[in-house]
Formats: sequence, C-alpha cells, structure tokens
Amino acid sequence: MSTASAGSTVAPDFLAPDFFDSEQVITCHDRATGLRAVIAIDNTTLGPGFGGTRWRPYATPEAAVIEAQRLAAAMTLKHACADLPYGGAKSVILADGPAALQGDERRAALLAFGEFVARTNGAYIPGVDMGTTPTDMRVIEERGGRAFCDEVDPGPYTARGVYAAMRAGVRHALQRDMDGVRVVVQGTGQVGASLARFAAADGAILSVADIDGARAQALADELGANVVDPHEAPFTDTDVFAPCAVARVLTADNASRVRAQVVAGAANDTLDSAEAGEALRAAGITVVPDFVANAGGVIQVHAGVVGWDESTLAEALEQIGGRVDGILAEAQERGVTPEQTARDLAAQRLTKAAN
Repeated sequence: MSTASAGSTVAPDFLAPDFFDSEQVITCHDRATGLRAVIAIDNTTLGPGFGGTRWRPYATPEAAVIEAQRLAAAMTLKHACADLPYGGAKSVILADGPAALQGDERRAALLAFGEFVARTNGAYIPGVDMGTTPTDMRVIEERGGRAFCDEVDPGPYTARGVYAAMRAGVRHALQRDMDGVRVVVQGTGQVGASLARFAAADGAILSVADIDGARAQALADELGANVVDPHEAPFTDTDVFAPCAVARVLTADNASRVRAQVVAGAANDTLDSAEAGEALRAAGITVVPDFVANAGGVIQVHAGVVGWDESTLAEALEQIGGRVDGILAEAQERGVTPEQTARDLAAQRLTKAAN
C-alpha cells in the first residue's frame, strides 16, 4: 500500500491503497446537480497536488475512491521522476448521473465541482483527464480555484513523450531505430492515435486496436496499419506493445502470454503488481515505467506555467527518452525491474526535497 502520507518520502507500491494512505481524501456531493466526486491528494512534498479530473462510471463509490487514490499516488511518482515542482493528486467524477449531462447541466455540475476544488485552498490543482476537456477546466476555475490544461490539451504532448520513451526502449532491447519495428497500439484515442502516427512516420509496422472498432479502422486506413482485437492486443506477436487504453492490462497471471519484447505506452498502471513486472523481466521483456513514459502532458503544463518556448519544451519532451535510457541501464545493472528503479528514483527525490 502507499505510505506517501503527509511528510512521507516513501514511494507508493502497486497495491490498491486503503483509505488512510493519502494525505487527504475528499468526497464531494452536490444535491442540486447530483454531482458525486472524489479528490485524492497523495503527497505534497514537492508542491501542490496536481492531477487530472477523470469523469467515468464506477461499479461502486469505494472503487472511485480507490482509483482516485491510486492515480494520485502515480502522479507523485510521475512528478518526482520528471523533477517537477508538484505533488501527486487526482480527482474522479462518478458518471452515474452528471456523466451524460451536456450544456447547462454539465456546466452546473462542473461549477459545483469547482466549489469543492476552491475549498482545497490551492492544495489541489485539477487538469484534463479521461472524460474532461480544457473547456471544463475553465468552468471549474470560475469558482475561484486554480486549474491547469485550461487552454491547451496536453494529450499530443503526452504522445510525444511516450514516443521518446518507446524509442529508448527499442534502443535498449533491440539495438535499432524504429524503421521496420512492429508496434501494436492498444487504444486509438487522441494519445494512442498520435503515438501511432509518430511511429508510422519513422517506418514502424503498425497494428492498432480499440473497443471502438470504427475508430480503430479509420486510423488503420490512414496509416496503412492492421486492426487487431483489443483484448488480444497485449498478446500479439510483435516487437513493441503500446498500451494506451485501460489500466493494469498486464498481470502476474497473463505475463506469460506477452510476446512483445518492449512494453511502452501511455496508459497508467500498465502492471497490476510487482510480480507482473518480475515475470516480464524474467522473460526478457523490457517494460518502460508508464509514469516515466507518459509525463509529457504534465511537462507541457509546467512549460506553460513557467513560460518555456517551444524549443525548450521540445527538448524537455525528448529528455524523457534519456531518462528512460538511464533507468533501463540501471535496472539491468542492478538486476531489478525498471519499475522498481524508477520508484527508487522518485523516493530519492522526495527524500531530498523533504530534508
């Protein structure tokens, strides 16, 4: 369980957190709009908690709380590894009523959520995530709180960073560039589609998968790619598997079915456990830590905050590849998983900041 509570410098592990693992968990209910939401602030050692607002269905309220905490802990790792001055946080809006809202009703729900954000007094800064948009962030800000991603969608920048991470993984495992490398992209939303385009432009042989078959086919037609079953995508015979959709797609139970040599994608929580990572390492599969690979979006947000120009931002996104190079080399030298190496790096930076 995560032990990254107030003042803690210990990097959280893979297990689902309990309700006391975060610095603060806030449940939000607005009766007028039907809004139900959760704000989880995992660790503010490095700065205010920053993490996106996810709007989706959950099986139970408890599942929403756990996901908010788990994703907030991942944001702590992401910001620490990227050396950014933010803590880890996340929020979720339960899509059991307001999810389908549009127009004035959606706006009312977001204004209610913005009130809860403002009450954190800057300890939590929301941003775009699954189911929310820059327009939504501007509505949230109307209640006096701060929000990021209110002008620029960070998705394309996330894809650029993931591609830099993918190239680093291919260099490490295959000792080659991307020309002719077989890549399976699972999830063809904005980030996954952009990632596929980057790989195709460098001569990769693409296969794509999505639960929305029409969307996958449209991207395949554009790029001259194949379409594969989204449920079988992790187990396709390929060089690189790029998960850009659901979390925890690789588990201790299915690791033996993975046939890729490199795993590098945009999805959060690619592995369900440390055991899954160990099984993949034992099979000779290079897994790029997702919270390192997908940091491009938060780097772009920070670039806007501090006023970087485009060339400085582009260099910072490419540095994700260099960061991955170092993590993979150290993991190989130590005989541990890249995930463990990256978590250790995050813990070191949290400890340094706390002292």
